[in-house]
Parts: sequence; structure tokens; C-alpha cells
Amino acid sequence: MRNAIFFMLGMLLPLYGLVAQSVTYKEVQDVSYLPENAEVDSLRMLNLVLPQSVDTLPLFVWIGGGAWSYVDRSMEMDFARKVAREGIAVASVGHRLSSAVWQDSSLTAGVRHPAHVQDIAQAVAWLYNHAGEYGYSKDHIFIGGYSSGAHLAALLSMDEQYLTEVGLSTDVLKGVIPVAGAYDIVDYYHVFLNSESKASNAMADTHVKAVFGETEADMQAASPMTYIDRLSTPMLLISESDLYNYTELFEDKLREAEFDDWSVLHVRELGHSGLWKDLSYNTQSAYRDFIIGFIKAQSQSAPVKPS
Repeated sequence: MRNAIFFMLGMLLPLYGLVAQSVTYKEVQDVSYLPENAEVDSLRMLNLVLPQSVDTLPLFVWIGGGAWSYVDRSMEMDFARKVAREGIAVASVGHRLSSAVWQDSSLTAGVRHPAHVQDIAQAVAWLYNHAGEYGYSKDHIFIGGYSSGAHLAALLSMDEQYLTEVGLSTDVLKGVIPVAGAYDIVDYYHVFLNSESKASNAMADTHVKAVFGETEADMQAASPMTYIDRLSTPMLLISESDLYNYTELFEDKLREAEFDDWSVLHVRELGHSGLWKDLSYNTQSAYRDFIIGFIKAQSQSAPVKPS
């Protein structure tokens, strides 16, 4: 399944031959992924949802959205539980947050890039090193995210420096699933800067610069698009109708790259919040099933390292 674009809902499930199942699971909440001697930080924690009695259990590292500024790992637990019922362990990962005065005038404090993605790398390293303790396979780790989480998942899989800093490489990732994100931060900045709305104009500074830095060079360094030629992880890219242009820009660059183990699903009938709600709350979601099918298919094809 390479370079394919899918538009029709009825096309989704047959592509992976997904058979629904429901397995029991247990949850482990508020696990710190920092070193044992580090000060506890409530943001830098993860929640685990662990299916029981499943052989070769893949792990899906999931990063929630929230403009890099108000991400809440607990908000992603409905999605995590539904994925876990299909026999996939899920880690809903939190990270440090940036200021968000554009949203709330009191939210003046926060971190800048690369703190967010460094946190995610640290979480992946912790999860990799604790696989035996929790029963999932360190040889079948996937990463994905929604909105700002999609950006972080893509960046981690394409700019190897962050996993290298924690003693790993992008080889530990068997698939990446960015959903409804922005992947060219310079373009993202100019969307706000060139908006006809004064409020949106202001967000070029209060939002984009607050997260990524003052210069376009800073923004370029934070863009997955910059590292398009380094992509070596199978990718399922998903868009929705509101932020479709960001995905289309990324997709166009992927088509120019040598790496071709990627596919894209355009969900045209749902907007940004609508797709998230569908993935999280609907008992039956063809789009969630597509994510699950991708993980299962890649798990079956991924080589297992000798122990």
C-alpha cells in the first residue's frame, strides 16, 4: 500500500481485512517517564492501556493535540481504550507545554521547541526500556498523534537527533501515523501572518513564535518537511477538511522523495474536531479501524530482532 490516496469510506476496511475483536485490558495511570532521580513533573507522564492475553503485543505511542500548549493525555483515553480493545497496547503521552496567551491571557509561561519533542523522545525511550515489565513488544513500536501531536510524531520519526539523544534511533519505530497536523512550520506561520483577521495576525507571534522561536530558521528546524529525505519509517498520513492544505503540502513533498512506503487518507466529510470525536467517542469508527489495521499489518511485516 504505497502512495495511495483514499477518499471513500467504503474503501477503508477491506484494504486491511480487519476483523473486529474485543479483548480485556488494564490501565496504568500517571507513569513518569523521567529518570528516577528527576523531580516529578505532572506533564511529563504517560498513561498505559494494556490488553491482556495477547501474543506479540504492539505498542502505539499516542500524542494528543492542543496547539503544543494545552495537551491533556487523559483526554485521549477514550481513543486509547478503543484501540486497546483490538489487541494493541497504547501509551497516551503528555509533554511540557508552551504559553498560550492567545487562548488565555494568564497562560504566559511555557517552553519552546525542542522541549516538546525531546519529552516525547524520552517517553519512547522509557517505553522501549520497560517493554518486558508491561508485556508489549519493543520490536513493534508505533507512534502517532493528533494535530500538534501529529507534528511531534512526524518530527520524531524524521529528525533522528531526538531519539539519538536518548540512546535510540528511528529504527525502533515500525510505523508513524500523523493525523490532522501541520508539517511545514514556516508555512504555518505565514498562514497566520497573512490572514485578513487581526486576531489571527497576532497569533503569528503569540502562538507560532511562542512555540517555535523568533526566526524562520527556528521554524524550519522544527518542521518535519525539512527532513523529508530522511524518512525511513512506514507512514500513514491522515487529514480532515479544516487543515487539509497542511497535509496536501506535506503529501506533495513526499511524492518527490525516494522513500515510498507511505499512504494518505483524506477524510473529507469531517473537520478538525469532528474527526477527533469520531476517533475518540464513536463505538464504530472506520477511521480508527484504518489506524488499527495499519498497525496490525505493519506488525506482521516488521522483522523481529533477535533477543
